[in-house]
Amino acid sequence: MSAANDFFKKHAVGDLLAWQHQLEAAGLFGLSIAETEEIILEGGLLPARYQRNRQTISQAGQLQLFHGQVAVIGCGGLGCYIVEKLARLGVGRIVVIDPDSFEEHNLNRQLFSSPWRLGEIKVEAALRRVADINPAVTLIPHHSAFSSENGAELLEGCRVAVDALDNIGVRMELAEVCTSLNIPLVHGAIAGWSGHVTTQFPGDATLQNIYGSGKSGKGVELSLGNPSFTPALVAAFEVAEVCKLLLGQGKPLRNRSLMIDLLNMEVHEVGI
Repeated sequence: MSAANDFFKKHAVGDLLAWQHQLEAAGLFGLSIAETEEIILEGGLLPARYQRNRQTISQAGQLQLFHGQVAVIGCGGLGCYIVEKLARLGVGRIVVIDPDSFEEHNLNRQLFSSPWRLGEIKVEAALRRVADINPAVTLIPHHSAFSSENGAELLEGCRVAVDALDNIGVRMELAEVCTSLNIPLVHGAIAGWSGHVTTQFPGDATLQNIYGSGKSGKGVELSLGNPSFTPALVAAFEVAEVCKLLLGQGKPLRNRSLMIDLLNMEVHEVGI
């Protein structure tokens, strides 16, 4: 819309457009916040919320992120942090898939949980959180369990999938669906003081090489548990991988895994 574009150019300070003017334009021109964001970015400007990104991510790169669609499978310890970081980064569409509601044992580490949200559906909490922190991001919640039967439908249109699951069998199904859809899968797993991160590209057998047949259900997390800091760190590595994949920059963790030991503060790279 040329009128909105003219409005943004008039109110920009340099190339930055303040939130108040983005919000004002949405009302004046009958646009959603997502629509205003697209007009701003396609006009060569930058919403001011991203100004600390631009020493790392160019204005054109910010537009690429806005046009990206990413699926996060699991909205627990890892998934909440992944969704939060993707939204703050400015990824335009986030599909979140999880069948669960918050329970008391989630409170030590799951970012969207609180004692007042016990029993609340996790993907609904994610929807409200993203609307609060970055209304330009569209979150698509699916209150359902991922499987090979519904996977292709759930991941339709996504450029990257992010594994935030705690079940090995479902992870293997996710890997197969991603291969069939020809999209990369960023995989992370956590247990106690430890975690690992890798990225499986279509045609690779990365998760099969890690987990074998993958029919053993929940991983070692069930016995070791997780403190608050392990999922936050591994989620950060996963989101960095997603950012690189969407921008086509850097070296992804293909055929290699980062093994993270927080008890001894060691990170090792292992070939897969």
